[in-house]
Amino acid sequence: MAKTGMGRRMFLGRTAAGAATWALMPAARTLGAGARIIGANDRVRLGIIGAGDRGQELLGQLLKLVDEEHQNAELVAVADVYTRRHDEVRKNFPAVKTFNDHRRLLDMKDVDAVIIASPLHCHLRHFVDGIAAGKDLYSEKTMTWSIAEAEECRRVARQSDRVVQIGLQHVSTGAFLDAQRWVKDGLVGKVTQVESWMSRNTPHGHPQWVRKVPPDCTADHVQWDAFLNGRPGRPFDGFAFINWRLYWEFSGGNVTENAVHQFSWVFKLLDLPVPASASMSGGIYSEKDGREVPDTIALTLEFPENELVLTWQSTFSNRHYGLGERVLGANGTVERVSGSTDMVTGKLDGGAKYWPEKINRPDGVPIVGESKDIQHLGNFLDCVRSRKEPNATVELGYRTAVAAHMANLAYRHNEKITFSRATTASI
Repeated sequence: MAKTGMGRRMFLGRTAAGAATWALMPAARTLGAGARIIGANDRVRLGIIGAGDRGQELLGQLLKLVDEEHQNAELVAVADVYTRRHDEVRKNFPAVKTFNDHRRLLDMKDVDAVIIASPLHCHLRHFVDGIAAGKDLYSEKTMTWSIAEAEECRRVARQSDRVVQIGLQHVSTGAFLDAQRWVKDGLVGKVTQVESWMSRNTPHGHPQWVRKVPPDCTADHVQWDAFLNGRPGRPFDGFAFINWRLYWEFSGGNVTENAVHQFSWVFKLLDLPVPASASMSGGIYSEKDGREVPDTIALTLEFPENELVLTWQSTFSNRHYGLGERVLGANGTVERVSGSTDMVTGKLDGGAKYWPEKINRPDGVPIVGESKDIQHLGNFLDCVRSRKEPNATVELGYRTAVAAHMANLAYRHNEKITFSRATTASI
């Protein structure tokens, strides 16, 4: 039996092949039309759509890039459906222009590039509108809420000349650079299995992901219809608005919040395609708070053409093993282990290590990676000027999004899901 949503928050009538109707309409503008040519020394003028916790973390990174790394960039506009966010951003950017409607921000001629940090179910709209407005985009992970939306974003991006970075910052880590070098140099050999995991815990009585609803989070201060973004209308719900990650109609749960980061690290490292099939088990075993998305997960992605299997496990009730991946090769093992990871910052503690398989590399020695991280937002700003390909491309965003949604569909339908089946399965 398929695992469905709960109560009034069930979102039926959508399928993996059907997105919101506006998303499939042709773009009103010529893609890339009117975009300013930015020189190597020119200031990049940024706007941000979605200035919640993650959006403001990115703005903090922007301040650090400007102050410490002398990036020539500035924030000129913010769009958010919640007026509280306008006030919060003004504390650090007092001259910023604020809007409730993201389209007004996109109409600004003095915005060169846009950060999209809105809730997952709004990514497609903001992505497509941003490209149509001729803006370069830094779009947070997961790229989209569904497979159909991932197809649309990839199509639109391919038809444009815009620089697009997906917020999969694990591929900008020093650990990735070290692992990539070891794989390229043959130190790892043929890989048939990758193990990955993510573990968290919170004090009893404080469920993972649940945030308090501010007193001013009311219908008077939130553009509720804009947040719903085509979902069925209902009275304002401040808890659902603040805690949208708990519900399927807005979120993909921990697979789209965290697994997708680790997918990106492995997919880019081993140049993996969309998986041929996915399976996922688990349930709501620790967080008994009315959420719909599972807190305990064991999933498998299969790549028969690559002769490889990737597994990922996650729990919200034990943090002992933190986060990590083990790439198991015939010639050696690459391991990246972090004691913890923060959902908002995405910051990791820990690098990559290599151990040789002595039976195949008798003279091999263990290696501890020493490469430094590349600032992911900084990489985007550099590419806005150079027009080079950023570290996390739309194609990587597409493949990892599809993998995440295939796993979730497997869980919700309680069956092993192939790619072809996933494109037609109801959500």
